Amino acid sequence: MRIILITPAPPQSRAGNRATASRWASILRALGHTVEIAVTYTGQKADLMLALHAWRSAESIQQFSDAFPNHPLIVAITGTDAYRFIYSHPDTTLQSIHLADYLVGLHDLIGNTLPEDQRHKLYVIHQSAEPIGKREPYKRYFHVSVMGHLRDEKDPMRPAMAARELPPQSRIQVHHYGKPHTPEWADLAQAEMRINPRYVWHGEIAHHKIRQVYRRTHLLVLPSRMEGGANVISEAIVAGVPVIASDIEGSIGLLGDDYAGYYPVENEQALATLLLKAEFDNAYYAKLEQACIAKRPLFTLENETSGWRDLLKRCR
Repeated sequence: MRIILITPAPPQSRAGNRATASRWASILRALGHTVEIAVTYTGQKADLMLALHAWRSAESIQQFSDAFPNHPLIVAITGTDAYRFIYSHPDTTLQSIHLADYLVGLHDLIGNTLPEDQRHKLYVIHQSAEPIGKREPYKRYFHVSVMGHLRDEKDPMRPAMAARELPPQSRIQVHHYGKPHTPEWADLAQAEMRINPRYVWHGEIAHHKIRQVYRRTHLLVLPSRMEGGANVISEAIVAGVPVIASDIEGSIGLLGDDYAGYYPVENEQALATLLLKAEFDNAYYAKLEQACIAKRPLFTLENETSGWRDLLKRCR
């Protein structure tokens, strides 16, 4: 099939949506399909459209549906679709959802946000990540990673705020990797570094360098207010890095209800308590580590490829 893949993130972007689109294109090509990635639909003939983002890609979705009403249309539901735009821009977001023949979600609970009469369209495909080889965590301090751009949905400064709560005997350092959404976010991160010796903001770095961080870090913290199924969790799990996350659906839908590494969203005191527990309680750290290792089969390339193969068979 000839597939047009729409993502609102431009080619040079390191945003999650662009990375997801690029990986999906590679998978679909390996399955024998021709794939064109575009930011907007401009009338290209295609056998199928796969659109990331029900709200941001709404115009492209409508145009393809009008041009090829009998061709399959797949819409991938992002975190902001599921937890923001379905409420703030319901007409546009729900229109895309209703036009879709199939919906793709990235975690097991995302169907909870969809209208009941649309849930039968949902197909959950977990994002994969590449193994990194043997881990060699730092010995001189306890390295905590935050992988995420600085924007409101990510609650990016919460780990830094938690680090302020730590006692002197802690060796925790929080290292944050991500692009500021606005100059004000950059100012916040730089100001935090001036007052908080436990916090280092590295800005946006290339993915091959992120892979090296996973080799050396002790822990990933995902403090988000909303997520559609963060690929950083997939990457951490495949790398063997334990995760502490805010207790949002997007993380619970990947790690499971019984995972021991959740804290109440926006609660830096509770996060600080878990950080200390991970640093000093070896049994707790091992429990997180083993739980993440047990989830690895969900996030293999083989599993993600199988999901797309099965879904495209339905589209024929």
